[in-house]
Amino acid sequence: MNKSLKGILLVAIGASSYGIVATFIKKGLADGYTTAELTFAQALIGASCMILLNLIFNRFSPSSVADRPHRKDIVRLLLGGIPLGLTSTFYYLSLRYIPVSVCIVMLMQSVWIGVVVDLVVNKIKPTPIKLVSIVIVLIGTVLATNVLNAEADLDWRGIFWGFLAAISYSLTFLATNNIATGYRPMVRSMFMLIGSLVVVSLVWGYSLFEKFDPSVLWTWGLIIAFFGTILPPLLFTKGMPLVGVGLGGIIASVELPVSVSMAYLFINESVNVYQWIGIVLILFAIALMNISFIKMLKPN
Repeated sequence: MNKSLKGILLVAIGASSYGIVATFIKKGLADGYTTAELTFAQALIGASCMILLNLIFNRFSPSSVADRPHRKDIVRLLLGGIPLGLTSTFYYLSLRYIPVSVCIVMLMQSVWIGVVVDLVVNKIKPTPIKLVSIVIVLIGTVLATNVLNAEADLDWRGIFWGFLAAISYSLTFLATNNIATGYRPMVRSMFMLIGSLVVVSLVWGYSLFEKFDPSVLWTWGLIIAFFGTILPPLLFTKGMPLVGVGLGGIIASVELPVSVSMAYLFINESVNVYQWIGIVLILFAIALMNISFIKMLKPN
């Protein structure tokens, strides 16, 4: 029980951290930086910081032999960083074409994609309460993002990239839940972030040669790297093995109310009563999903 509750908390904080990033990316784009610059800055700073943290940790607390991944596990962790890098790439591309709220709607498709992944890969059938929670999350998502009241036509390119981001997001959960789980989260995160940096560099290499403003590194790069690259992998690699991909995907929907609130506070996106109702529905679904844990906490 305690491990499950700990996993729920870690995944929720990680998702909330990731939810902050969309607003900062929008502001970075408004400042004239390209999607390539912002994505690469995030990946470079994130990987560099994680390498530094591991060096400092090993200096003052030398790792045991058990904490040193075998070459095969290192390769697997590097490959596991690919969906992490692609999630940022696809999500930020989506932000170029459609509003933040709609981008989040697309990313939240990872809720049902994660359950499908659990069913196909891990042969875990969704429970009735999980299915009900998914329905509530999706209804709340539609309301919270104000899609029903959208006046402008949606650009299909944003929808396409957003859906790919959702798939990559679910695969990131799968990777953190299954790859080399016996090592410290910091070690696993380091190699996954290196893999993420490699794939981001390959995807955006040509664009970066054409235009790269180093100032992006110490402006928006630091902020989006901390909230979008450093914290989430650390928290997910520790929390996801404790809760599973399907449940983890549902808990991660807390990213939505966080993102809506950030957009309201920092880029002046209006939030109407239907959106707040949607946010409450999503939070209710998360509570419903974990009602068994809440009951176990009550004294006899």
